[in-house]
Amino acid sequence: KKNEEKRPASTTKVMTLMLALESGITLDTPIVIPQQASQIPADSSLVPVFPGDMMTYRDLLYGFMLSSGNDGANAIAVLVSGSVEKFVEKMNSRAKELGCEGTHFANPHGYHDPEHYSCAQDLARITREALKIDTFKQIVSMPSYTMTIQRGNTTVETRVLNTNALLKKDN
Repeated sequence: KKNEEKRPASTTKVMTLMLALESGITLDTPIVIPQQASQIPADSSLVPVFPGDMMTYRDLLYGFMLSSGNDGANAIAVLVSGSVEKFVEKMNSRAKELGCEGTHFANPHGYHDPEHYSCAQDLARITREALKIDTFKQIVSMPSYTMTIQRGNTTVETRVLNTNALLKKDN
């Protein structure tokens, strides 16, 4: 089939980042990682961030997108919408606004779920919309980023590398 429905996996994070940037939360806003960040499947990719960590929204967004961290996706969902479930509703609503008829999100990170699917045409629509946001383009094209995390009484500098193979010089 030409536009067969597939499991979108980490390409889901394009929608998550787009909604994070459209949320009105400014990049320099200090945030605290919510408990739900740790409520992910055991073999998930991680930023890593932990409940109670404090950082800027910018650091969370860069860390999430570059490392493809499921913990970061859940944190963003709760910060933007109050719960993962409400954020997923927002994802599905935004997909419909964009004319995506072959897409249904079940989580903000793309981990396999039978109710989580998309197709190439819809993923292209979502990505085209996301690329209208300058900050989105800056984040996804960054080869690496150093996050500053306040973890208890300790300041932790965490360097994340972009997992996008298209940005690697050898490819």
